[in-house]
Amino acid sequence: MAKIEYTDILRDLKNKIYSPIYFLMGEESYYIDLITDYIAANVLTETEKEFNQVVFYGKDTNFLDIINAAKRFPMMSRYQVVIVKEAQTLNNIDDLHFYTDNPLRSTILVINYKYKVLDKRKKLFRSLSDNGVVFESGKLYDDKIPGWISSYLKKKNISIDLKASSLITDYIGNDLGRIANELDKLIITIGSKTTTINSAHIEQNIGISKEYNNFELQKALSQKNIIKANRIINYFDKNQKLNPISFTFSSLYYFFSRVLLYHSIDDKSTKNVASVMKLNPYFVDDYRLAAKNYSPAKVISIISLLREYDLKSKGFGNVSVSPGGILKELVYKILH
Repeated sequence: MAKIEYTDILRDLKNKIYSPIYFLMGEESYYIDLITDYIAANVLTETEKEFNQVVFYGKDTNFLDIINAAKRFPMMSRYQVVIVKEAQTLNNIDDLHFYTDNPLRSTILVINYKYKVLDKRKKLFRSLSDNGVVFESGKLYDDKIPGWISSYLKKKNISIDLKASSLITDYIGNDLGRIANELDKLIITIGSKTTTINSAHIEQNIGISKEYNNFELQKALSQKNIIKANRIINYFDKNQKLNPISFTFSSLYYFFSRVLLYHSIDDKSTKNVASVMKLNPYFVDDYRLAAKNYSPAKVISIISLLREYDLKSKGFGNVSVSPGGILKELVYKILH
């Protein structure tokens, strides 16, 4: 079965080419919500929705109620829309095949199956694949997020510099829904006259310091800049709600894992490194400098330290040291 992209689904929907079933599954909820919201808002008119659009929640319903609703014919409308949210909590979901084996063309059944995927060996999956659209929404890797941010903003005729998109990625991670929400709020705040978002906008409106963040901590460590690294972790210690230690560990683990990967690359030209490591060429020099300052053996030792101190931060082998104290110990051992 060929992989279906969300853009393919939205294109068909905009052209009023409808499938009787949309099974939307996967770890990334953003695209599931995007498709569902489009169908809910655009297939029926406001008048038609009164009699022909219904929403179920998996934990509050059962497969028989969904099948009975889907088998009804629309009233004074060509279609009816039946949406099932949180279907991953629905008991006996496999029994939906009694409907999906032979769906009505006048019903558009939308099933949200978030944070997991349906077992492809199941009869239901085969039935859905034969008679509807099955879309799997996978998580984007962290290195793809800055590009996604740029693409999202480009559609709104706004650009963003690399530093700003990296700050957002570092602060929020790969939760596309949360990123989109923060960007939408930021666009409203900065006004329509601003066409390029920079790190100052991020600091002023999202609460991420352009000087004291995980991105700058990585840079300080790669430079072996002891003063700057300690200044940043002292700031983190005083602002723990804005800078959770778990985010810092995740960020550093990702960074040093990439430094280790850099060491293993034979052709260390900027173009080849960017291609192998799947990152923007702009950031290659950061990894090049870190690799110069940290041997492969030292990087492996740092990764072990990160695992050890991550466990300490969760209470394993530590009963008294604060998160700030744990981070200070870790950074000292990385730098010495």
